[in-house]
Amino acid sequence: MQINFSEIKTPSNGACVVFVKKDLAFEGLAAELNAQADDRLKTIFEAANFAGAKASSLEILAPAGCDFERLLVIGLGDSKLSKQDNIELGALATAKLLHSGSSDAFIAVDFEGADAAAIAEGAMLRSYRFDKYRTKEPESKKPSLTSITVMTTDESATKVFEDRSKVVDGVFFTRDLVSEPGNVLYPESFADRIRELTRLGVEVEVLGEAEMETLGMGSLLCVGQGSARESQLAIMRWNGGNAGDAPLAFIGKGVTFDTGGISLKPGAGMEQMKWDMGGAGTVVGLMKALAGRKAKANVVAVVGLVENMPSGNATRPGDVVTSMSGQTIEVLNTDAEGRLVLADALWYCQETYKPKFMIDLATLTGAMIISLGHEYAGIFSDSDELSDQLYAAGIETGDKVWRLPIHDNYDKLINCDVADMKNIGGRAAGSITAAQFLKRFTNDVPWVHIDIAGTVWSEKDLPMSEKGGTGHGVRLLDRFVADNYEN
Repeated sequence: MQINFSEIKTPSNGACVVFVKKDLAFEGLAAELNAQADDRLKTIFEAANFAGAKASSLEILAPAGCDFERLLVIGLGDSKLSKQDNIELGALATAKLLHSGSSDAFIAVDFEGADAAAIAEGAMLRSYRFDKYRTKEPESKKPSLTSITVMTTDESATKVFEDRSKVVDGVFFTRDLVSEPGNVLYPESFADRIRELTRLGVEVEVLGEAEMETLGMGSLLCVGQGSARESQLAIMRWNGGNAGDAPLAFIGKGVTFDTGGISLKPGAGMEQMKWDMGGAGTVVGLMKALAGRKAKANVVAVVGLVENMPSGNATRPGDVVTSMSGQTIEVLNTDAEGRLVLADALWYCQETYKPKFMIDLATLTGAMIISLGHEYAGIFSDSDELSDQLYAAGIETGDKVWRLPIHDNYDKLINCDVADMKNIGGRAAGSITAAQFLKRFTNDVPWVHIDIAGTVWSEKDLPMSEKGGTGHGVRLLDRFVADNYEN
């Protein structure tokens, strides 16, 4: 989608978008259009029972006295708008017009307190579609909208949007990765996608199985040993901060397809497990966003890339593996594999880079969806400061997070008679015991675990994305870094 900015004027083609408050008081371009229509817009609104409620909308085709094709009126309600409100208004405009038949849209941002760059950001976010494999889609099903012009008197909007568009690029990269099928995106091809970030100045290193074996990563390697695809560990570094400053660290689970291994998942819905690499996808998208806008921070990212398949060489329930930390793990369920990947990735990260903190992201537990549904990602942490910062960033971006507990009493549930620990703790508190497992590999570095199992993918259209990959977490973590850790 092409996003442009211009001065405010009545469009001569395409779709025109204006905003009105709840009391239907016309301002700016909306007032001009009402005057051109001999004050009939208000009558039309009343006939359509449109009162300007927040996020309500009304479309008028070929309005009298106008050269453009359609007028889209969006309500603002009667409360002060936040930045996130403006982003969602821009997304709403795009959603309404994407398949309208108009190829160009002109959004007039002329109400007090408007953030034109936020409107543009939302419009761009909602324009995404993953249609790479649709070869016979009828023209009538394809989006007609190709260009959006945000009309504003705010001359700084273009510069502000330049940075925000780089973050949206990161979101789109994550959505692309999450949407790819498992036969296209597997550990080695995922690593190739990551290498593309070198164009933005990101340093990329990829370790293969031989190197991981030398490092003693028996926990990560046991997950992928049943697959014909070789497991990988990809490391990304962005050096935008002061030399010598400890990096911020982000770690992602990248199970490119998860059959469950020998503990095989049910067949129904297994196709969705192509997005079990969502944690790694979010981390990679974040690195693209940070590098794209040249964030003033030192950041390291580590993603473990594996494919979990059943075969004669696969890990069996009851096997004992030794992690890079030296701790041993009894694998009671091979479908609790993400924590095995993260265990070695976390240990490698803290030992190699001595980070300021570590934040891991993973589609880790179905129990998280039972706990929080699809509205919030769950966070688990030993740091009140990091948790509070993430919660605030979630409110600001709409990538909401909610903190759940960790405690020694839960930790006891993964103690084991055979090894140092077992990889499952039973049905009770499943998401919490998974977090407790990960905590054993942080070596007391301040740490947050974010379980995005319920937010990385949606089976319905959302305010800022179509059905499919959401990119949840990229904007959250970008805002978290920008607000708290940039020089």
